[in-house]
Parts: sequence; C-alpha cells; structure tokens
Amino acid sequence: MPDEYFTHARDDSRMPDDVSLLFYGREECSPDHFWGPGLRDAFILHYIRGGRGTFRSEGREYRLEAGQGFLIMPDTLVHYEADPGDPWDYAWIGLRGLRVRALLERAGLSAGSPVYTAADRPPFERFYAGLLEARERPGGDLLAQAEVYRLLAALVAGAPQPSARANTPPRAREAHLSRAAAVIENGYSRKLGAEDIARAVGLDRTYLSSLFKDAYGVPLQTFLLQYRMRRARDLLRNPSLSVSDVARSVGYPDPFLFSKMFKRVCGVSPSAYREQPEP
Repeated sequence: MPDEYFTHARDDSRMPDDVSLLFYGREECSPDHFWGPGLRDAFILHYIRGGRGTFRSEGREYRLEAGQGFLIMPDTLVHYEADPGDPWDYAWIGLRGLRVRALLERAGLSAGSPVYTAADRPPFERFYAGLLEARERPGGDLLAQAEVYRLLAALVAGAPQPSARANTPPRAREAHLSRAAAVIENGYSRKLGAEDIARAVGLDRTYLSSLFKDAYGVPLQTFLLQYRMRRARDLLRNPSLSVSDVARSVGYPDPFLFSKMFKRVCGVSPSAYREQPEP
C-alpha cells in the first residue's frame, strides 16, 4: 500500500484558492503496479525517485526513469505502469486552484507536454518528506503551502526558456496577465468590472478574457468574481464585520446582490458560511 496522506483545501472546489494542496504520497511500486486507463479531476504531479516506468497520455508513450516526472492533467485519459524489471519509486502531489494551470505552463507542462526532467533534484527529492514534517508542526498548513510553492518554483526555474518552448505562452501574454492581476488585487474593493481591467491593461476585453480562460480555466469576469468571494470568505471570519461591511469591502454596495453572488459561488449564504466551523 502507498504511504499516502490527504490534506484538505480551505473550502470545496466551488471556491478554489489560487493553489490548493489536495493530497500527496509516495509509493515503492511492485513490478506489476499500474493505474488506468482513467481520468483524474486534479493536477497530479509525479516525481520518480528511483526505478523506471511508462506513462501514456494524449496518445503518446513516455519511458521515464529516476530524476524525471510526469503531470496528470484533469480530465485527461492516462495510463502508467511500473517497469517489471526495475519498478519505479515515486512521490506525487495533487493540486487544484485558479493559478495551478498557469504556473505549470510557466514550467512548460501541459497536456501536450506532460513530462519534465528535474534540473535540480534536491527540491524534488525532499518535497514529500517536507510535507510530512509540515503536517506535524504548528502552522503546518502554511508550511505545507510553502513546500508546494517551493516545488513549483523549482519546476519553473528548471524549465527551458520560453523561446525554446513552443507550448509556452509568450512573455507578452504573461505580462498582460500579471498587470491584470495587479489591477484586480488593487481595485477589487471598488467598483471594478472586466471592461475597466481591460482598459487599464490596454487590451480588448474579449481578448484579455480569453487569456484568463487559457491560463486559469475561467474567463476574466468569473476570475474577478471568484477573487472577490475569496476575500469575502476571509472577511466573514471576522465577527466584528457585518455582512454589509464585508459586501462593501469587496466592491458590492448592495448587500443583497453580494449575498446572491456569494451563494452562487460558494454554495451557501454569507450568514450560513459564518456558522460553519473553521477548517
């Protein structure tokens, strides 16, 4: 059996964080070990610590060994199996969130390019142990999140430069997304719409929205809404703030409209959310 541990996102998938750690684990596979063909509903990043195996995705087959890894994309049919003579030992991490796809793309990983080689192996060798250690310490959720970002940073740092990767968006696209994200972060508490964001960035709204759809899986307007509701969710934990206070703080002068949108995104009303125990 694998040594697998599960950790829970702050809320369910209807209200994803930027990057949420769902689960992680490690397994020394037996010679007959395999999984699939099948689909998963999260981004699952594997790193091969030892041995060999085969990964199949999008009609392609990859023979992999220690120091390499592979990405399972959500809703992508995959199959992987251990080498019968030298079965692999791998660790994995499951992620979900608004920024996960874009961060993995920065590392050159996508459905069409799901394999990587660890240029600097220590961060990949240590991440499983780091997550186990974080789990046992005060503030473990924050330490675990730091381990996740450290691993993603190692992937990005070790990836080929954009000019050498056909599947990676150009620098201009990343710059547009970064500027738009800054506009949202600085202006979400005021009256701010998709058209205002596009104007601030200097792009057509439809085009900017398509960039968000490609990078984050949701169009610009939805991204803005989810961002506001994430902030609202945090503010609702403060008992000194009324629902109306929270609504105004995230750009909704009308508390009734705010409550409607919060329930649409989070599945419960602001008042009902407040009554839920903190995770």
